[in-house]
Amino acid sequence: MFVGTLSFDLLLGDVHSLKEKRSVVRPIVAELQRRYAVAVAEVGGQNLHRRAEIGLAAVSGDPGHLTDVLDRCERLVAARPEVELLSVRRRLHGDDD
Repeated sequence: MFVGTLSFDLLLGDVHSLKEKRSVVRPIVAELQRRYAVAVAEVGGQNLHRRAEIGLAAVSGDPGHLTDVLDRCERLVAARPEVELLSVRRRLHGDDD
């Protein structure tokens, strides 16, 4: 079994309140869950209006499939026009870890 994680550091566009921030972050989280069946949540920067950290985890028996899913998730977030992707941290763990 292989586990992959992604952590996205995002800069949000024209956001002036935590309510506006939620209206940007929630659809991203929901789309990742719906499209790729991954575990995903906002994991950092909850009190900052214009920054967000989204964490994602996926499990697969095939490392190639896992890498493909993580790549697709990263492309989806990077393509969102309402956010700027500042950094992505990726980790893969196998049975040997």
